[in-house]
Amino acid sequence: MTDFAQTEIERRLTLYQVFLKLYEHHSSLLDEILQLENLSQPSLKKMKLCYVHGVVDANAVYLITNLCGNQTQSLRQPQQIWTIGRNRNNGIRIADNYMSRRHAAIQYIDNQGFYFIDFNSTNGSFVNGDRAFGPVKLKDGDRICVGNMTFDFFMNTTYRVLPSVAMELLMQLVHRKNDNQVEIRAFSRDRQKSIFVKADDNLDILRNSPLFEKIEHYYDNFSSEQKSEILDRFFSRKVP
Repeated sequence: MTDFAQTEIERRLTLYQVFLKLYEHHSSLLDEILQLENLSQPSLKKMKLCYVHGVVDANAVYLITNLCGNQTQSLRQPQQIWTIGRNRNNGIRIADNYMSRRHAAIQYIDNQGFYFIDFNSTNGSFVNGDRAFGPVKLKDGDRICVGNMTFDFFMNTTYRVLPSVAMELLMQLVHRKNDNQVEIRAFSRDRQKSIFVKADDNLDILRNSPLFEKIEHYYDNFSSEQKSEILDRFFSRKVP
């Protein structure tokens, strides 16, 4: 029994030493593991998720990231190369002693995509857990580890034009300026303009119209003045 207890103590001591060594060199990885163990706890809602988002549109290629100064920023670089390291001259500077001064870079190559390149850093870089040797082509959702920093990489090269918002929803975007005025936002293809109108007697004039019945269905709790303002907004937006 004494031998078993001694063996158990030695085993736990060895595990503790391994844990200390891992935490010394890979503290961020262990922090993530501990956080995953307690996802249901409300305190983890404040956990910061680090990311780099590569964007390709018709006018420019750029990165959006929250790695710089704990603020989300849009980073544009003429050569489409974003360096990463602890030196202040890097496009993405990370104050981490386990990171080289010029540790790595993300590069965009036209008609090919985004690549991650490690600059033969002392502690290396990892993409999805694999050591990065030479250029690694990045995919949407890749996880990158540099020094003690781990972040997710996302990218988009396409976009969609969404359909117009329904009229009943646009009517809810009326902004009251004072007791007698409302601000109407009229959208055109090239510009946005604001129109100011006064409430009048349109509610009484159109009380028996199908339009009024539709508005009654959506806005039973609105006052007569509010419904009148909504009708004014609807008719004013038709004016060229």
